Amino acid sequence: MGGRASRHRRDAFVFCYAVQDPCLRSVVARIRPMATITTSAPAHPHPDAGGLGLAGRAAFTAVPVVALAWVLWLLTTQSLPVQGQIAWIPDLGIDLAWRIDGLSALMLLMITGVGSAVFVYAGGYLAGHPQQSRLYVLLSLFMLAMIGCVTADNLIVLFVFWELTSLTSFLLVGFNHTELSSRKSAQQAFLVTGTGGLALLAGLLLLGQQVGTYSLSALIEQIPYEAPTPALTTALVLILVGAFTKSAQFPFHFWLPNAMSAPTPVSAYLHSATMVKLGVYLLARLDPAFGEWDLWEIALKTAGSITAAWGMVLALRERDLKRILAWSTVATLGTLVVLIGLRGEGATVAVGALLLAHALYKAPLFFVAGNIDHGTGTRVIDRLGGLRKAMPFTAAAALLAGASMAGMPLSFGYIVKDVILEVKSADDVFAFARAANTVFGAIAVAVAGVAALRVFWRHPGANETPHAHEGGPALVLPPLVLASVGIGLGLFPFFVDELLADASLAMTPGTEAIVISLALEIGPSLGSLAVTLLIGALIYVFWDPLHRLFEALGAKIGRIGMASHYERSLVWLPKAAAAVTRRLQHGRLPGYMTLTIGAVSVGLLAALGPALLTLPGPMPGPWSWGVVGSVMLIGLGAVAAALLRDRLTLLLASGLVGYGSAALFLFVGAPDLAFTQFTVETVFVVVVAAVLLKLKRLGRPASIEEPAWRPGAAFVSMAFATLITALLLLTVATPFDAFLSDFFAQRSVPEAYGRNVVNVILVDFRALDTLGEIAVVALSFLAALPLLRSLRGASEAQQEGRR
Repeated sequence: MGGRASRHRRDAFVFCYAVQDPCLRSVVARIRPMATITTSAPAHPHPDAGGLGLAGRAAFTAVPVVALAWVLWLLTTQSLPVQGQIAWIPDLGIDLAWRIDGLSALMLLMITGVGSAVFVYAGGYLAGHPQQSRLYVLLSLFMLAMIGCVTADNLIVLFVFWELTSLTSFLLVGFNHTELSSRKSAQQAFLVTGTGGLALLAGLLLLGQQVGTYSLSALIEQIPYEAPTPALTTALVLILVGAFTKSAQFPFHFWLPNAMSAPTPVSAYLHSATMVKLGVYLLARLDPAFGEWDLWEIALKTAGSITAAWGMVLALRERDLKRILAWSTVATLGTLVVLIGLRGEGATVAVGALLLAHALYKAPLFFVAGNIDHGTGTRVIDRLGGLRKAMPFTAAAALLAGASMAGMPLSFGYIVKDVILEVKSADDVFAFARAANTVFGAIAVAVAGVAALRVFWRHPGANETPHAHEGGPALVLPPLVLASVGIGLGLFPFFVDELLADASLAMTPGTEAIVISLALEIGPSLGSLAVTLLIGALIYVFWDPLHRLFEALGAKIGRIGMASHYERSLVWLPKAAAAVTRRLQHGRLPGYMTLTIGAVSVGLLAALGPALLTLPGPMPGPWSWGVVGSVMLIGLGAVAAALLRDRLTLLLASGLVGYGSAALFLFVGAPDLAFTQFTVETVFVVVVAAVLLKLKRLGRPASIEEPAWRPGAAFVSMAFATLITALLLLTVATPFDAFLSDFFAQRSVPEAYGRNVVNVILVDFRALDTLGEIAVVALSFLAALPLLRSLRGASEAQQEGRR
């Protein structure tokens, strides 16, 4: 056994090395033709090993199918928009409000349509897997969260569902949680999108506060009439960060390809058709509100163009088919963001059409990658070739989806590329944006060729997958159906003409739907199409040399890229936390007090701000001698507490502050507070004094070891006292609001049946507060009771000794 194991390890090492060297690849193929590498393909356990039966899979699949039927019924029988609301937290202006217009309907169609195919595919891909039911439950929760996001008409409700998609995505990406790569990918995706979610929450709250409503539809109508104030600009920036992280826009693009460690059904659903488009959906939804802002246009065009070009270039570095498709998805998301940043109804038609087309060709291509992995045990394109005979149905699906991705005639992708070309020709697009679109279109053709032609029709030097096999109906039907729909819509685009017109109207209110719908009937420029296909074909032919070139460049650029910054932050974050903890958690109470008071002082200074410039004079007199004496007693105790070092005398001096405060309460008309303060202060001084005397008899030091004079502490104390004084002066100078006084005076007799307003407030309106004060007095008595008993016992013992 030992010799066989070592031989297997040696063969695996030789094979992994040979994969990187084309010269050795054929030698290794002759020595060990069945060698494979580990991928995300699921194990093939015995059918009785676990997993769901046919009935269980059918029950889960019924969820998206029923949702799809409901969406189709909605589109065919109801006039959009459909809206309503249920009161949730009325005092905060938060309602469970929903609104389904053309854009929401388009997203719902993709969520439920692609979701139905994904649920069917997952049944075959994870057949017999013991955790199959967990995958179905998570996919169902994710689908519901997506539906909630695209139908919510309240910013807070939208954010709740937004974060639910992040949470379920984290669990889905980390589905194979026993593998380190899956856990790290899930962590990365959650940290990046979760951080963006926090920025989004801040932006939505600030936006709602500034406009005065959290209703999304009301915001969209009102914001165009608002001036671009600093607060609104800050809210916009925060919302852009949240949307960019969700949709993997530069510089947050690196997390999406790493999420490909998830099972193929998850990649096809989350990372091609739904979740990554949620940020695009939010941008498209807010485009009518911020579309005329220069910041909005510049941010979307710049970030989208860089993402589109850079994503496609990075696709050339990959050899894993799923990661190649993932980088092309990043590029498509960048193109969508650019289109949202363009002006006019033609751009909104292009956004809706590309959203739909991308779902119809990218989800099938992910299914194709999963079938290849499932049937061969690898996704590395260097080891794949000639699979059309062993996997004819998967090859057909790849050809159909690849034709749409490349924009070939008679496909829906062909129409979409035509619309995009016309929009960018008519709009004042940045020169870099035009170049980015050219790069995107050409490399998209090459990627489609790799996925549809290279692995199925091209024969490498040695076929390393001789035992490849086709999957069952659950694996081949979903990609065939979705890819066929993409071709069918290319032949008969009028089926979605009205849907895309409604989606365009939702993104550009006030335009004419009939004008928008005509955009789909214009044919593309043959010259532009020929150029794109020619460049794409050249990239496809020279894919391997370009791969080596960009891999070498990427190794150098990667050290300064965002992914490397993310990795370094994971290293330095715990180190920084440890250093801060050692600095702050030093175990010295004076240091804690200085830090706390200093932080509160900074907060007060920031809050008071300009109000300090209009600070009123001292509080008007005349003051009674009781108030003057109380204030002098407080000051005397404070000065003595700052100068004394002996613990017992320090305690007695601080007690003067407490007794002076009680006396002040008494003379300003708050006898209840004075009584409580007197009681608590007496008990506190007596109890602590007894403890200090006990410690002194035990030989403990009676003085404080801290220095008598500390300039830093003195400065913080004086600053805090000054700010508190300023706050009190500002409060007293504020006109008195008699609302509460009138409220209690009017309701004391009819509601509480009492004529003494003070007693009614204490016993009825502020009963819990009074209960708290009673509890303080009772606990103080209970704390002093053991001491009183011991003193009584000592006194009785002394009397017995005298007798």
